[in-house]
Amino acid sequence: MPGKTQVKENKAVFLDRDGVINEDKNNDYIHKIKDFKFISRVLEALKILSKSKYKIIIITNQSGIGRGYYKHEDFFKVTNYMLKEFKKEKIRIDAIYFCHHSPEQACKCRKPETLLLEQAKKRFNINLKKSYVIGDKTSDIMLGKKAGCKTILLQTGKTGKDNKYNVKADYTCKDLLDSLSLLKI
Repeated sequence: MPGKTQVKENKAVFLDRDGVINEDKNNDYIHKIKDFKFISRVLEALKILSKSKYKIIIITNQSGIGRGYYKHEDFFKVTNYMLKEFKKEKIRIDAIYFCHHSPEQACKCRKPETLLLEQAKKRFNINLKKSYVIGDKTSDIMLGKKAGCKTILLQTGKTGKDNKYNVKADYTCKDLLDSLSLLKI
């Protein structure tokens, strides 16, 4: 009788976008290419991460869409610009998931709710206990805690000072590049 084939489990790094990858200034909704600026050292960090076995998945709340400040196509223009820049640098992003709802809509996909992360888990067969959520807001850290991931709070963007959730990250790092030492890559 042949043995049962084991499906390989993957590890992932779930990244927030605004405040982790790009600058997040004064609660502005980043929806124009001219306003999209990469955080210092993030491209270097993503190049290194791209060579690892971790799946790289961006999970971002984009409530400006739900609030009517900008449209889906604005988000997609900025996303396509970001991905083109990543491609130039040979940076791999395995998937991007986003919530377009406003907080008042009480959806299941807005961080810290775990629906988007669960969708990624299913799609890529991710072992959440061996994965990380990296963000700059307490909603990112709460997402990671709810999902059973390790959490890293970056001192970029909001640096956890949004105080929306009473949660403590497993680790705190200066930026994404500094956090890579925790991932052992």
